[in-house]
Amino acid sequence: MKNFDYKVLHVCAQSGARVGEFTTPHGKIITPVFMPVGTQATVKSLTPRAVEETGAQILLSNTYHLYMRPGHKLVERAGGLHKFMGWNKPILTDSGGFQVFSLAKLNNITDDGVLFHSHLDGSKHFFTPELAMEIENSLGADIIMAFDECSTYGASHEYAVKALDRTIKWLKRCYDTHSTPTQMLFPIVQGNMYEDLRLKSLQETVPYAKCGIAIGGLSVGEPKDLMYKIMDVMQPHYPQNMPRYLMGVGSADCLVEGVLRGIDMFDCVLPTRTARYGTAMTSKGKVSVRNATYKEDFTTLDPECDCYCCKNFTKSYLRHLINADEILGAELLSIHNITYLTRLTERMREAIFADRFGDFVEEFRKSPEYC
Repeated sequence: MKNFDYKVLHVCAQSGARVGEFTTPHGKIITPVFMPVGTQATVKSLTPRAVEETGAQILLSNTYHLYMRPGHKLVERAGGLHKFMGWNKPILTDSGGFQVFSLAKLNNITDDGVLFHSHLDGSKHFFTPELAMEIENSLGADIIMAFDECSTYGASHEYAVKALDRTIKWLKRCYDTHSTPTQMLFPIVQGNMYEDLRLKSLQETVPYAKCGIAIGGLSVGEPKDLMYKIMDVMQPHYPQNMPRYLMGVGSADCLVEGVLRGIDMFDCVLPTRTARYGTAMTSKGKVSVRNATYKEDFTTLDPECDCYCCKNFTKSYLRHLINADEILGAELLSIHNITYLTRLTERMREAIFADRFGDFVEEFRKSPEYC
């Protein structure tokens, strides 16, 4: 694993939360870290330079969408995702499994793979663990995810068992197929909301984890208290010598609660998606600049933020852009929201190094940011 390494830099004596350093072929990542999502090889409305200026250390792109267009072989011919999208820092690609099950019109799920129709043109495709590895190999991301079945919230215990067993079988096939030394394969823990299945999945997944493990199937519609309960069950059983990645989580409260429960990496479309609708994450809580109350508000969006948006524009101007459907509005709020989450992870790391992360969590829970 000469291309990858993870070391714990500090464990908070008060809470047990940790700061780590994850080395990849395209640079080091200091954890806890939030990863902005560039689904189709772009963070919507932002240039790579703008994303880098937010402090982002790593981006996530989507295997399913890039397979559909422009095609993984085209990206490979272009020199891989890093060169194709002009991003020289680490990249993570998911396996496409979540999109196959949530976006596409499914025809059949078997232990061999998934037959489905594209959400774009209705064309028929058959996704297998081997194909997922082929696609991710062509895309060339530093971190790649195993193909898994994410059973829906509310699924029966019986079905969750079937999905879990299938995920483990697919993981072995991904593991046996994967051979690129410049890419690290993260296996994914599933098990729905059943404690026994989560522990079973974790036990059977850890042997395939070489320098990273992912937690899937959470933040999919369940109450947050239930998500935290499941994370509490898993926490004592995580491997210590590798980063743990909680998939699809990006609200401020969930990041703080996740780090408290041993998570190192997060990703979500939330900061850019809510930005396009005019919502900002701020030190004073959520701000919807679309509201009339900001029509003549010539103050900065967040006085505690140093991003390009907050240093140069007012709530009044941002409200005008959003209500006029100007692209710049989404761009500025996206810059701010990603910067806010990046700064939040920095604040958490500072509290961990100071051995006061438990106090930080208690204070944060009482603040308007906890939403």
